[in-house]
Amino acid sequence: MQTQKPSNLNLPNALTTLRLLLIPVFIYLMDKNRMMTALAVFVAASLTDIADGWIARRYNLITDFGKLFDPLADKLMVLSVMLMLAIKGIAPWAAICILLAKEALMLLGGLLLYRRNIVVYAMPIGKIAQLVTVVALIACFFHEHFVSPVPPVHLYLLWAGVSLAVISLVYYAKQNGVKLFQAQSGQDDQDCRR
Repeated sequence: MQTQKPSNLNLPNALTTLRLLLIPVFIYLMDKNRMMTALAVFVAASLTDIADGWIARRYNLITDFGKLFDPLADKLMVLSVMLMLAIKGIAPWAAICILLAKEALMLLGGLLLYRRNIVVYAMPIGKIAQLVTVVALIACFFHEHFVSPVPPVHLYLLWAGVSLAVISLVYYAKQNGVKLFQAQSGQDDQDCRR
């Protein structure tokens, strides 16, 4: 018996869409130097990320829209925060460039796999990298408290998040590269039989 797919019009997808809509709000607030209000928007967006994933799994509301746009919304929000923090001179540009390159590669890889009907799911290493990065970005809003003799904790955390993100990229490439190769080999076998 075939189970019916959940509708894209559901609460988890609404939360994902809200998170996407909060990105320009965050950028506007940062541009106007309303740092604590911007931080509140970022934290709210991060909480919607936790909520939408939990609700989708708990109530079996997982959709293709959610699989694609949930991680995209997360990444766009985090990159927006990092970009604005770099513009403000709080976060290092090198960290931004590494994460941008990593996310671009993940996006291209995800699209290649999706074209082969392979959906990439979040893995624990990716979730840990995201969590550490988010904690680091929140700490960046309090960077003025990390002055000598206190070490720049926000920067240590940020670089730890970047390192974990690169490790997760290698892990995803290894795991999903095999799937893509198998899918390609299967297609080649079918083409040969025709």
